[in-house]
Amino acid sequence: MFYEKLNENKVKCNLCPHKCVISNFKRGICAVRENRNGILYSLVYGKLVAKAVDPIEKKPLFHFYPGTTAYSIATVGCNFRCLNCQNYEISQLPKEQKIILGEDATPEEIVFEAKRFKCKSIAYTYTEPTIFFEFAYETAKLASKNGIKNVFVTNGYITEEALREIKPYLDAANIDLKSFKEEFYLKNCGAHLNPVLDAIKLYKQFGIWIELTTLIIPGMNDSEEELHKIAEFIRDEVGPETPWHVTQFYPMYKLSHLNRTPVATLRKAREIGLKTGLKYIYIGNVPGDPGENTYCPSCGKLLIQRYGYEILEYNLKGNKCSFCGAEINGIWS
Repeated sequence: MFYEKLNENKVKCNLCPHKCVISNFKRGICAVRENRNGILYSLVYGKLVAKAVDPIEKKPLFHFYPGTTAYSIATVGCNFRCLNCQNYEISQLPKEQKIILGEDATPEEIVFEAKRFKCKSIAYTYTEPTIFFEFAYETAKLASKNGIKNVFVTNGYITEEALREIKPYLDAANIDLKSFKEEFYLKNCGAHLNPVLDAIKLYKQFGIWIELTTLIIPGMNDSEEELHKIAEFIRDEVGPETPWHVTQFYPMYKLSHLNRTPVATLRKAREIGLKTGLKYIYIGNVPGDPGENTYCPSCGKLLIQRYGYEILEYNLKGNKCSFCGAEINGIWS
């Protein structure tokens, strides 16, 4: 899907903002879409490298059917090359080793498994779902017919054309807003900032429930100025009701020489978000921190107490605070 033929057997892929022009028998930046005689093929359709039943909180989605499970799937490949990637063994495999791994699966089998494990949703996650779009799309359509929700965990690097196509079947997404600097996206991810900002606004415009995540990396995107800019963008361009997850970095992949994010930095980010006017800011990767919990933005009472991915206390009646009756944004059971 989403390509056009050019001269000399070249093709242009329009799935993501890289808009790769691919010569014959070559692959795009994601390394999983190959031009064969002027026809663009997905090399990962139905080739699952990972599948698991996860708490929806692991995505992380805190305002989308909390306490339910998601049937999570992934193929190899990614259209980013983040230096800190926690799943680099599978996301970067096609680029670094020119290998496509995966067990064959059909959309029907995925939906059957999701129903068998009583999952509320299917999550397209671990790597970038955009690069296995065709399989995600066919699975999401079938899941939707069977009353199962669909969730993207994504870097937000997708074209309007592709997002518009899957929109009727996509219920929620957690989108990484990795930085508010173009330089960071170029150096750390091999991509650009503005297409991500555009996609975030588009998800919102399309009525898909979204939550945003910023992995805070010491010395790279942790300045108060940058955190202010991210919070202001969320407030002004997406909406103050959009949950923002500020998450602790663990030394990984090509940034293994850095330190973990100090918890004080995460708490400062949360404070900045609250002062900016955001309603729901969460500290991630620090189990037991009070910043994992949901509080009523109206009366300040504890609504959902969490420890990691586990819910310990729940004080919502429908979509309202049990204490003051204020409406709490989200999609609730």
